[in-house]
Amino acid sequence: MSEFFKDLKYLTAYSIPLVLGLSFFLKGPFAYATPLFVFVLVPVLELLLPSNPINLEGPQRLSKAKNFMFDMLLYLNIPVVFGLLFYYFRTFAMGGFTTIELIGFTFSMGIVLGSNGINVAHELGHRTRHWERVLAKTLLCPALYMHFYIEHNYGHHQHAATPNDPATALYNQSIYSFWVSSISGQIKSASVLQKKILKQQNRSGFSLKNDLLWYGLCQTAYLCLIGVVFGPSVVFFAFVVALISVLLLETTNYIEHYGLQRQRRPSGRYEPILETHSWNSNHIMGRILLYELTRHSDHHFRSSKKYQLLDYHKTSPEMPFGYPTSIVLSLLPPLWFFIMNPRIPSEMKP
Repeated sequence: MSEFFKDLKYLTAYSIPLVLGLSFFLKGPFAYATPLFVFVLVPVLELLLPSNPINLEGPQRLSKAKNFMFDMLLYLNIPVVFGLLFYYFRTFAMGGFTTIELIGFTFSMGIVLGSNGINVAHELGHRTRHWERVLAKTLLCPALYMHFYIEHNYGHHQHAATPNDPATALYNQSIYSFWVSSISGQIKSASVLQKKILKQQNRSGFSLKNDLLWYGLCQTAYLCLIGVVFGPSVVFFAFVVALISVLLLETTNYIEHYGLQRQRRPSGRYEPILETHSWNSNHIMGRILLYELTRHSDHHFRSSKKYQLLDYHKTSPEMPFGYPTSIVLSLLPPLWFFIMNPRIPSEMKP
C-alpha cells in the first residue's frame, strides 16, 4: 500500500492544469498564477529538494511495468487539456476576460497544452498500441503540431545529436535561433520522411495513406470548429496558444541535447545513440511534473521504455538544475552558455 501512495507522486503533473483551473475562477492577477508556478515556484523547489538517482530493480520494476495506473495517469490528461481549452475559448468568446487577464490566461493555456498535452503525446507516441498513438496525435492537434509524431519518431530518434537533426541545438546556438531552425527544420524533415515512407510503399503523395494530409485536415477542422462555435476572433488566440505550447516544446528540445554530438566514424556513419547523447536530470520536481522526461538519456537509449521505468546512467551528462529551471536559464543565452558550455564533453565540442 505504501508503494501505491508513492506511485501517486505523478499526480503532481496535474498541479499545472489545477493551478490554471483555479485561476480561471479567481481571475484578476491570478491569471498569471500558472507561469509563476511553473517558472518561479517550481525552480525554487528544485533548488531546495534533493535529486534522486535511484533506479528500479527486480520485482519492483516488473510490478510497475504491469501497473495500468501509470497509463491511466497519462490518458486522463486528454479530458483535462480539452476541458480547459473549451472553458478558455468559451469564456473569451463571452467577453469574460479583461485584456490583462486574456494575456495571462493565453500564456497559461499554452503552458498547459505544452506540459500536459505535447509532453504526454510524446510519451504515448512511442507506444506500440495503435489506439495509444491515436491519443498522442489527438493531443498534438490543438498544438497544430501533428507532424511532430512523424519527425520525432522517424527522424529525431535516428538523427539526434548529429547535424542532421533540426531538434538538436548546436554548441553556442541561442534558444531564439534554435526556435526558428528547429520549427522550420522539423516541418521540412516530416515532409521528407513522409515522402520516403510513401515511396517505400509504392504510393504517391496524394495517397490516402499520406498522414501529413490527414494531419492538415484534422488541424484545419479543429480551427474551423473553433471559429463556428466560438467566433472567428477566437481562432487567432487558438493559434497563439498553439504557438506558446510549441515554443515550450522546442525550448525543452533545446535543453535536452544542447551541444552534444555523436562522433562520425571513418565510414561516414555516426556512432549509435547512447546514454551520453542527451542531458539527464534527477531533480525530483522536474521528473514527476514531466513524467520522467528529464531522464532523457535513457529515453533515447531505449525509447520503447515506459516513463515509470526510465533509468539513470552514471555516464550520462548531468544538468546542474532540473528541466523547469533550465528552461528559464536558456532564455538568457550568455548565462546559459556560461553554465552549460564547460559541462559539454571536450570531444563533442566543435
